[in-house]
Amino acid sequence: MYPNELFLGMTLYDIFLLIGVIAAFLLADRLGIKRGFSVALQKTVIVGAFFCVVLGYFFAVLFQAFYNFLDGGAFEITQGTGATFFGGLLGGAGVFLFVWFVVAPRFCKDKEEPKKRFADILDIAAVCVPIAHAFGRVGCFFAGCCHGAETDGWWGVAMNGGKYVPVQLFESAFLFLLGGLLLWLFFKRTGDKRLPLMPTYCLAYGVWRFFIEYARADERGATIVSFLSPSQLVAVLLIAVGIVYFVLFYRARKIRKAREE
Repeated sequence: MYPNELFLGMTLYDIFLLIGVIAAFLLADRLGIKRGFSVALQKTVIVGAFFCVVLGYFFAVLFQAFYNFLDGGAFEITQGTGATFFGGLLGGAGVFLFVWFVVAPRFCKDKEEPKKRFADILDIAAVCVPIAHAFGRVGCFFAGCCHGAETDGWWGVAMNGGKYVPVQLFESAFLFLLGGLLLWLFFKRTGDKRLPLMPTYCLAYGVWRFFIEYARADERGATIVSFLSPSQLVAVLLIAVGIVYFVLFYRARKIRKAREE
Protein backbone atom coordinates (compact mmCIF):
# COMPACT_ATOMS: atom_id res chain seq x y z
CA MET A 1 0.00 0.00 0.00
CA TYR A 2 2.70 2.45 1.02
CA PRO A 3 4.14 4.49 -0.66
CA ASN A 4 1.32 4.68 -3.22
CA GLU A 5 0.62 8.32 -4.06
CA LEU A 6 -2.89 9.72 -3.86
CA PHE A 7 -2.37 13.19 -5.33
CA LEU A 8 0.43 15.74 -5.67
CA GLY A 9 2.90 13.09 -4.55
CA MET A 10 1.19 12.76 -1.16
CA THR A 11 0.47 9.47 0.58
CA LEU A 12 -1.96 8.71 3.39
CA TYR A 13 0.90 9.16 5.83
CA ASP A 14 1.67 12.66 4.48
CA ILE A 15 -1.99 13.66 4.62
CA PHE A 16 -2.51 12.57 8.22
CA LEU A 17 0.76 14.17 9.29
CA LEU A 18 -0.27 17.43 7.61
CA ILE A 19 -3.60 17.32 9.47
CA GLY A 20 -1.69 16.82 12.72
CA VAL A 21 0.66 19.73 12.03
CA ILE A 22 -2.22 22.09 11.22
CA ALA A 23 -4.07 20.97 14.37
CA ALA A 24 -0.91 21.60 16.41
CA PHE A 25 -0.53 25.09 14.91
CA LEU A 26 -4.11 26.05 15.77
CA LEU A 27 -3.82 24.60 19.26
CA ALA A 28 -0.52 26.38 19.91
CA ASP A 29 -2.09 29.68 18.90
CA ARG A 30 -5.03 29.21 21.28
CA LEU A 31 -2.80 28.15 24.16
CA GLY A 32 -0.56 31.16 23.61
CA ILE A 33 -3.59 33.43 23.89
CA LYS A 34 -4.66 31.56 27.02
CA ARG A 35 -1.28 32.23 28.65
CA GLY A 36 -1.50 35.92 27.79
CA PHE A 37 1.12 36.20 25.06
CA SER A 38 1.37 39.58 23.35
CA VAL A 39 0.23 39.77 19.72
CA ALA A 40 3.85 39.86 18.56
CA LEU A 41 4.66 36.74 20.55
CA GLN A 42 1.54 34.98 19.26
CA LYS A 43 2.77 35.64 15.72
CA THR A 44 6.18 34.33 16.70
CA VAL A 45 4.60 31.04 17.76
CA ILE A 46 3.01 30.55 14.34
CA VAL A 47 5.97 31.78 12.26
CA GLY A 48 8.48 29.90 14.38
CA ALA A 49 6.45 26.70 14.25
CA PHE A 50 6.15 26.99 10.45
CA PHE A 51 9.90 27.25 9.92
CA CYS A 52 10.42 24.58 12.57
CA VAL A 53 8.36 22.11 10.51
CA VAL A 54 9.72 23.09 7.08
CA LEU A 55 13.40 23.04 8.07
CA GLY A 56 12.75 20.11 10.38
CA TYR A 57 12.29 17.86 7.34
CA PHE A 58 15.74 18.88 6.11
CA PHE A 59 17.31 18.17 9.49
CA ALA A 60 15.52 14.81 9.65
CA VAL A 61 17.26 13.68 6.46
CA LEU A 62 20.61 15.14 7.53
CA PHE A 63 20.44 13.58 11.00
CA GLN A 64 19.59 10.17 9.57
CA ALA A 65 22.49 10.38 7.13
CA PHE A 66 24.87 11.36 9.94
CA TYR A 67 23.58 8.46 12.06
CA ASN A 68 24.18 6.10 9.14
CA PHE A 69 27.75 7.40 8.97
CA LEU A 70 28.34 6.71 12.68
CA ASP A 71 26.74 3.29 12.41
CA GLY A 72 28.19 2.02 9.14
CA GLY A 73 30.70 4.56 7.87
CA ALA A 74 28.57 5.64 4.89
CA PHE A 75 27.00 9.12 4.80
CA GLU A 76 23.90 8.13 2.86
CA ILE A 77 20.29 9.27 2.85
CA THR A 78 17.89 6.53 3.88
CA GLN A 79 14.52 6.14 5.55
CA GLY A 80 13.76 3.94 8.48
CA THR A 81 15.03 4.39 11.98
CA GLY A 82 13.78 6.59 14.77
CA ALA A 83 16.79 8.80 14.10
CA THR A 84 14.83 10.32 11.20
CA PHE A 85 11.93 11.47 13.35
CA PHE A 86 14.01 12.66 16.26
CA GLY A 87 16.52 14.35 13.94
CA GLY A 88 13.68 16.42 12.53
CA LEU A 89 12.35 17.10 16.01
CA LEU A 90 15.69 18.27 17.38
CA GLY A 91 16.62 20.27 14.28
CA GLY A 92 13.21 21.90 14.13
CA ALA A 93 13.43 22.74 17.82
CA GLY A 94 16.75 24.47 17.17
CA VAL A 95 15.16 26.59 14.46
CA PHE A 96 12.29 27.53 16.76
CA LEU A 97 14.68 28.52 19.56
CA PHE A 98 16.54 30.79 17.14
CA VAL A 99 13.29 32.50 16.11
CA TRP A 100 12.14 32.77 19.74
CA PHE A 101 15.30 34.23 21.27
CA VAL A 102 16.91 36.08 18.35
CA VAL A 103 14.08 37.22 16.08
CA ALA A 104 11.13 37.69 18.46
CA PRO A 105 12.77 40.30 20.77
CA ARG A 106 13.11 42.63 17.79
CA PHE A 107 9.33 42.78 17.41
CA CYS A 108 8.11 42.62 21.02
CA LYS A 109 7.55 45.84 22.94
CA ASP A 110 8.97 44.13 25.99
CA LYS A 111 12.29 42.77 24.69
CA GLU A 112 12.46 40.37 27.62
CA GLU A 113 9.03 38.84 26.97
CA PRO A 114 10.31 35.82 24.97
CA LYS A 115 12.77 35.00 27.74
CA LYS A 116 10.14 35.45 30.45
CA ARG A 117 7.61 33.25 28.63
CA PHE A 118 10.00 30.47 27.64
CA ALA A 119 8.61 28.05 30.24
CA ASP A 120 5.13 28.68 28.81
CA ILE A 121 6.16 27.93 25.24
CA LEU A 122 7.81 24.72 26.40
CA ASP A 123 4.51 23.71 27.98
CA ILE A 124 2.68 24.52 24.75
CA ALA A 125 5.18 22.52 22.69
CA ALA A 126 4.83 19.56 25.06
CA VAL A 127 1.06 19.53 24.41
CA CYS A 128 1.24 20.00 20.64
CA VAL A 129 4.08 17.63 19.69
CA PRO A 130 2.41 14.36 20.80
CA ILE A 131 -0.87 15.37 19.15
CA ALA A 132 0.81 16.07 15.79
CA HIS A 133 2.84 12.88 16.19
CA ALA A 134 -0.31 10.88 16.91
CA PHE A 135 -1.88 11.92 13.60
CA GLY A 136 1.31 10.81 11.88
CA ARG A 137 1.08 7.42 13.55
CA VAL A 138 -2.53 7.07 12.38
CA GLY A 139 -1.22 7.77 8.88
CA CYS A 140 1.40 5.05 9.36
CA PHE A 141 -1.30 2.60 10.37
CA PHE A 142 -3.51 3.22 7.34
CA ALA A 143 -0.62 3.59 4.90
CA GLY A 144 1.12 0.43 6.13
CA CYS A 145 4.44 2.23 6.53
CA CYS A 146 6.91 2.81 9.35
CA HIS A 147 6.87 -0.71 10.71
CA GLY A 148 3.15 -1.19 10.26
CA ALA A 149 3.57 -4.90 9.57
CA GLU A 150 1.43 -7.65 11.03
CA THR A 151 2.24 -8.24 14.68
CA ASP A 152 1.95 -11.82 15.90
CA GLY A 153 1.86 -11.38 19.67
CA TRP A 154 -0.10 -10.32 22.72
CA TRP A 155 0.24 -6.66 21.72
CA GLY A 156 -1.81 -7.25 18.56
CA VAL A 157 -5.59 -7.53 18.26
CA ALA A 158 -6.77 -10.57 16.28
CA MET A 159 -8.56 -9.77 13.02
CA ASN A 160 -10.11 -11.88 10.25
CA GLY A 161 -7.70 -14.32 8.68
CA GLY A 162 -5.51 -14.52 11.77
CA LYS A 163 -3.90 -11.14 11.15
CA TYR A 164 -3.09 -8.68 13.91
CA VAL A 165 -3.44 -4.92 14.30
CA PRO A 166 -0.04 -3.20 13.90
CA VAL A 167 1.59 -1.58 16.89
CA GLN A 168 1.08 1.83 15.24
CA LEU A 169 -2.58 1.76 16.27
CA PHE A 170 -1.63 1.49 19.92
CA GLU A 171 1.10 4.09 19.62
CA SER A 172 -1.27 6.62 18.08
CA ALA A 173 -3.80 5.96 20.86
CA PHE A 174 -1.08 6.41 23.49
CA LEU A 175 0.05 9.71 21.94
CA PHE A 176 -3.50 11.07 21.78
CA LEU A 177 -4.00 10.14 25.44
CA LEU A 178 -0.66 11.69 26.40
CA GLY A 179 -1.52 14.89 24.52
CA GLY A 180 -4.92 15.00 26.23
CA LEU A 181 -3.35 14.51 29.66
CA LEU A 182 -0.80 17.27 29.05
CA LEU A 183 -3.55 19.56 27.80
CA TRP A 184 -5.51 18.91 31.02
CA LEU A 185 -2.42 19.64 33.12
CA PHE A 186 -1.85 22.83 31.11
CA PHE A 187 -5.18 24.24 32.30
CA LYS A 188 -5.48 22.64 35.73
CA ARG A 189 -1.96 22.87 37.15
CA THR A 190 -1.01 26.52 37.57
CA GLY A 191 0.95 28.62 40.04
CA ASP A 192 2.87 26.64 42.66
CA LYS A 193 1.00 23.51 41.54
CA ARG A 194 2.35 23.86 38.02
CA LEU A 195 3.98 20.74 36.65
CA PRO A 196 6.57 21.29 33.89
CA LEU A 197 5.05 19.60 30.85
CA MET A 198 8.09 19.20 28.60
CA PRO A 199 9.96 16.81 30.93
CA THR A 200 6.66 15.03 31.58
CA TYR A 201 6.36 14.44 27.84
CA CYS A 202 10.02 13.38 27.53
CA LEU A 203 9.74 10.85 30.35
CA ALA A 204 6.35 9.42 29.31
CA TYR A 205 7.14 9.09 25.62
CA GLY A 206 10.73 7.99 26.24
CA VAL A 207 9.59 5.09 28.43
CA TRP A 208 6.82 4.18 26.00
CA ARG A 209 9.10 4.32 22.96
CA PHE A 210 11.77 2.23 24.68
CA PHE A 211 9.43 -0.65 25.52
CA ILE A 212 7.28 -0.46 22.39
CA GLU A 213 10.33 -1.47 20.35
CA TYR A 214 9.99 -4.95 21.82
CA ALA A 215 6.54 -5.15 20.26
CA ARG A 216 7.66 -4.24 16.74
CA ALA A 217 6.92 -6.81 14.07
CA ASP A 218 10.17 -6.26 12.16
CA GLU A 219 13.87 -6.03 12.84
CA ARG A 220 14.95 -2.43 13.43
CA GLY A 221 18.57 -3.07 12.46
CA ALA A 222 21.85 -2.44 14.23
CA THR A 223 22.73 0.63 16.25
CA ILE A 224 25.89 2.34 17.46
CA VAL A 225 24.99 0.86 20.86
CA SER A 226 24.81 -2.87 20.14
CA PHE A 227 22.10 -3.76 22.67
CA LEU A 228 19.70 -0.92 21.74
CA SER A 229 17.71 -0.16 18.61
CA PRO A 230 18.07 3.40 17.21
CA SER A 231 14.68 4.38 18.64
CA GLN A 232 15.58 2.93 22.03
CA LEU A 233 18.82 4.89 22.04
CA VAL A 234 16.95 8.14 21.44
CA ALA A 235 14.34 7.10 24.02
CA VAL A 236 17.08 6.77 26.64
CA LEU A 237 18.22 10.31 25.80
CA LEU A 238 14.63 11.58 26.16
CA ILE A 239 14.33 9.94 29.57
CA ALA A 240 17.64 11.49 30.67
CA VAL A 241 16.53 14.95 29.49
CA GLY A 242 13.24 14.59 31.37
CA ILE A 243 14.95 13.60 34.61
CA VAL A 244 17.53 16.41 34.43
CA TYR A 245 14.82 18.96 33.60
CA PHE A 246 12.70 17.89 36.60
CA VAL A 247 15.70 18.12 38.94
CA LEU A 248 16.62 21.62 37.72
CA PHE A 249 13.00 22.79 37.79
CA TYR A 250 12.31 21.76 41.37
CA ARG A 251 15.71 22.93 42.52
CA ALA A 252 15.04 26.40 41.05
CA ARG A 253 11.57 26.42 42.66
CA LYS A 254 13.08 25.53 46.04
CA ILE A 255 15.65 28.32 45.76
CA ARG A 256 12.98 30.83 44.76
CA LYS A 257 10.77 29.93 47.70
CA ALA A 258 13.74 30.21 50.08
CA ARG A 259 14.44 33.74 48.82
CA GLU A 260 10.80 34.74 49.18
CA GLU A 261 10.79 33.60 52.80
